[in-house]
Amino acid sequence: MSSVSFQWPPSLAGMSVTETVYCKTSADPRKALVYRPAGKGPFPALVCVHGGAWVSGDRFATSGFAELVAATGIVVMAIDTRLAPRHPYPAAVEDVNCAVRWLKAHAGQYDIDAGNVGALGVSSGGYLVLLASLCPGKSPFGGETPEEMQPGKAADAAMAFVVTCSGVLDPVARYRMAQENGMTDIMACHHAFFGTVSAMEAASVSSVLKSGICTGLPKALFFQGSDDIRLPKDTALRMARLWHEYGGQAQAVIGEGEGHSVGTWRMPALADMLEKIQALAYGTK
Repeated sequence: MSSVSFQWPPSLAGMSVTETVYCKTSADPRKALVYRPAGKGPFPALVCVHGGAWVSGDRFATSGFAELVAATGIVVMAIDTRLAPRHPYPAAVEDVNCAVRWLKAHAGQYDIDAGNVGALGVSSGGYLVLLASLCPGKSPFGGETPEEMQPGKAADAAMAFVVTCSGVLDPVARYRMAQENGMTDIMACHHAFFGTVSAMEAASVSSVLKSGICTGLPKALFFQGSDDIRLPKDTALRMARLWHEYGGQAQAVIGEGEGHSVGTWRMPALADMLEKIQALAYGTK
């Protein structure tokens, strides 16, 4: 894999965008937009998962941000996920798993280094990618077969790295915060996806890690704004400590004065985010 230098502002010149179906269950296809940067690979790649509190959002929700990430020299696959309440947990986690395998299986088509594929999740998508990154060979999230792949023949879903931006990394803590502050909209979305608080607790990253079935964690970056009122303020820092506790490499990055929506982050913080994502994907940090 060739190395690259970070440039600001990033150039979108020469980038290609294609739409594909990456996974299909009966009459329920899931689509993705694949952003391939200009130049010659092999490139690192990542699956990009939108926010929307697990009840809304699609592959277009991250379009501007996905382009910026791709411009740093990373192939970005922005995906649809199945949504609650029609599709509660763990359907969307299965979709992330399926997308990672699809991207690896199509590495040649997009000039990807199949050994350097990760994921990036925004807000509620941060929870999805983080959970999907845990013990992919043993988790219950691998039941979906990528489109055009034969069952049992698809690439594995192991990730080389994982990035979250304003990630809902601890749904239970976020739910408790919403209860204390009367954020009934957040509480309703949590119930739509998880059903009950006990199910939420069982599906937490900490519970999966404590189960002892995971062996090896991908490198991780957790971004959070200091003024994010949609998350407990210590979310990213606590997850980085937990990641280290279980033998992983992780960094929490706090954007001073930034809020929950990555689209509102100001230029210095956004540039720093993109540079750190590029460095993680290219193995220089």
